[in-house]
Amino acid sequence: MSFDPIIAGFHPDPTVCRVGADYYLATSSFEYVPGVPLFHSRDLASWRQIGHILTRPGQLDPDELSPSRGIFAPTLRYHGGRFWMVTTNTSRMMSGQLIVHAADPAGPWSDPVHVSGAIGIDPDLAWDEAGNCYLTYASYGMAAPAGITQVRILPATGTELSDHYPVWPGSGLVHPEGPHLYRIDGLWYLMLAEGGTERGHAVTIARGPAPEGPFTACPGNPILSHRSTGHPVQNTGHADLVQAADGRWWAVHLGVRPRGTTPHFHVLGRETFLARVDWTDGWPALTTVSRPGGPVDHSFTVTDGVFDERWVAPGADPAAIAAPHPDGGARLRSAGLLCVRVRDQAWSATAEFDGPGRLVLRLDHRHWYALHVADGVATAIARVGDLEQVVGTGPAGPLGLAAVAPAGADNPGSAAGPDEIVLSAGDVELARLDGRYLSTEVAGGFTGRLLGIGTLGPAETRLVSFTYRSDR
Repeated sequence: MSFDPIIAGFHPDPTVCRVGADYYLATSSFEYVPGVPLFHSRDLASWRQIGHILTRPGQLDPDELSPSRGIFAPTLRYHGGRFWMVTTNTSRMMSGQLIVHAADPAGPWSDPVHVSGAIGIDPDLAWDEAGNCYLTYASYGMAAPAGITQVRILPATGTELSDHYPVWPGSGLVHPEGPHLYRIDGLWYLMLAEGGTERGHAVTIARGPAPEGPFTACPGNPILSHRSTGHPVQNTGHADLVQAADGRWWAVHLGVRPRGTTPHFHVLGRETFLARVDWTDGWPALTTVSRPGGPVDHSFTVTDGVFDERWVAPGADPAAIAAPHPDGGARLRSAGLLCVRVRDQAWSATAEFDGPGRLVLRLDHRHWYALHVADGVATAIARVGDLEQVVGTGPAGPLGLAAVAPAGADNPGSAAGPDEIVLSAGDVELARLDGRYLSTEVAGGFTGRLLGIGTLGPAETRLVSFTYRSDR
């Protein structure tokens, strides 16, 4: 049985809020610019990206970002007629937690303020009935107690109004983090991610009479975990609750879809899933559900040089990399790699250049497969850690990458990876490579696969067209 995410591909650490009939959801973005992708929905199933929250160098400086650093888990909330987002820029960890706000979630968002004494990750904002704002976060123990810690603040300025104090250490699993604080039916609930963001990931919860506790752990903890099960969605954790207009409760959470033989490999990154929330004796239990309506077709084509909100760049401003070309297509500059998230387990992509260019499938700067075209020759290259090698050459043509089912996947005795990556130029297959080397289990880190296009060398190149197709 397959379980489809509500937002597929590298979209981890989801946070959600509802304003009337509208739901808004944001996720982590790490080293990619712009930061914190933002989505809108009316039904919690179909989501449309409406932009990013951190779009300017004054909010997020591309030059400071490095692989799997940058923007960690955000929290998105609506209070006092404004949207608020708090997150950690781990590339500026000692600046403390970063807060921006906006009247319209589509932007513009304010310049950031920082809670400078809050050194850690995964911040949350919550308000009590008197309007007091509580910042709860996973402290590193530098300027405040280690563990899940809280401080009262003025969110518009980042001013601290109290000492930092510990609230709840979690259920006893490793790495308690990702706190979210809610007032529900007169009680305060503190929900955490525990167990690490790998196979042991879990969601736990406690409740108490006040935002600062004291908190009593749910006797049914963890309230969500797929560890040690055969469920197709693993690494489940980092959940956020939301109440629908009809009174029912739901949650969004991250998960991965590992494939291949032991130890199994996930390649798309941590994705966003939906969970049903069932309440018993005042405690919630979360059950992951497949996306209502089935999988989404993510296919699209770029021919006019207009790159929409899906496109990002690692440690660079996308506007510095691409612009419309007067003859159609796009001008690609030498500033970097323009990327779009891979959203499907089976897919294909093509890129056609008028001049030297490259098409890259990237997990990070040290793990990628690429096609280069120049001087009438197409070259396939593989980079795995410290090793980089040409794996095929052929005549120039439109460059093609595709993910297909691995050979031997149905053979219990095989050592199959999650997929095979086919690199081609025109109708000529140049190489077929095991996809496991572009997986988090091999490369490490917190991101997923992206497709990138760029130039070769200092000269500009014209991109004639780019196509991504969901294959089923």
